[in-house]
Amino acid sequence: MKRVVVTGMALTSPLGSKVEIAFENLKKFKNCVEYWKILDEFENMNTRLAAPVNDFVIPEHFNRKVTRTMGKVAIFSTAVTEEALKDAGLLGDEIISNGETGVSYGSSSGSLESIIDFYTMDVEKKVRCVNSGSYIKMMPQTTTVNISLYFKTKGRLIPSSTACTSGSMGVGYAYEAIKNGYETVMIAGGAEELHPSHIAIFDTLYATSLKNSTPELTPAPFDRERDGLVLGEGAGTLILEEYEHAKRRNAKIYAEIIGFGTSTDGTHITNPCPETMGSALSLALNDAKISPDEIGYINAHGTATLQGDVAESTATYEVFKRKVPISSLKSYTGHTLGACGAIEAILAIKMLNSGWYSPTLNLNNIDEKCAPLDYITGQGREIKTDVIMSNNFAFGGINTSLIFKKCP
Repeated sequence: MKRVVVTGMALTSPLGSKVEIAFENLKKFKNCVEYWKILDEFENMNTRLAAPVNDFVIPEHFNRKVTRTMGKVAIFSTAVTEEALKDAGLLGDEIISNGETGVSYGSSSGSLESIIDFYTMDVEKKVRCVNSGSYIKMMPQTTTVNISLYFKTKGRLIPSSTACTSGSMGVGYAYEAIKNGYETVMIAGGAEELHPSHIAIFDTLYATSLKNSTPELTPAPFDRERDGLVLGEGAGTLILEEYEHAKRRNAKIYAEIIGFGTSTDGTHITNPCPETMGSALSLALNDAKISPDEIGYINAHGTATLQGDVAESTATYEVFKRKVPISSLKSYTGHTLGACGAIEAILAIKMLNSGWYSPTLNLNNIDEKCAPLDYITGQGREIKTDVIMSNNFAFGGINTSLIFKKCP
């Protein structure tokens, strides 16, 4: 089995569109939730909150020819991937297009505006809005395909459109592709664009926060007074590489991926199941060949939903049997859906290398229904550890867990 390391990282997120800027804002405890006036246009929408990306600029060389098959989510993912390849020192390298590089990437859906174009055709009975690029922008694998086309990759293409685990699944499948010797390099991650229809889905489930007049006080994962999630957007790309290849070219190494676990609940489409959520964590630990005691910090999925936080904390405690340090980055960025697994992995790796771990914002009174874990609050915490875990869970009962190790 091959060793797999992270040699490039880039993102766009509510916290910022550069990794260092996002990490600095994390250390400043920046809550990115705002009153999103666009939502005022919709009747029967209860929440008015969102966490948009405000500083992303489409690269000048992304001309009309480049973007004709790209909606916003594909532009996010392709532009961020370009920055990640630069960071890894692999942009323009022959390995990207010679078959040794694959793409494992996803989003919850394609661009919603293109989907609406098809809906308009059905309602009006006119082929007015649909064009040759409409389906490519709409299809769930739009991020994966557009990345592959833009960088001319010829290796494996793995669309990971698994809702809120799209990003973490993308990283996990990429890790397995290199670990098993199928590829030398993998472009991995996830993306999502903010759209009112996404928010409406969660709003109809009574899962969104209604603190419209105090956006800075939400979301509040694991808190007794939490009242739901806030949706965000963004993209995160990690360049994964076979360790010996990275070593030969003297690449900088951010971290090693040593474990990945994924499972499905097989019970309910939206209600989480602690037992099978925990199985993903156990599978990751088994894959890494380590005990739970070696994990020094957990980046939680932590969406601030009433059922989700209880189920996740219960699953975590049942696996770890101790008060393991844990916090949620969604208290800063909101829930970025298909992007969250990748964005959170990048920021978790930054925390691993800095030795400082962010607190969960708005966590003032831990819900007694949540399991007894070591919830990080206040000014954050310095933790000496070489191994951390990052977990994500999705509609459909899809569970993922990634384990990262500091690389000397």
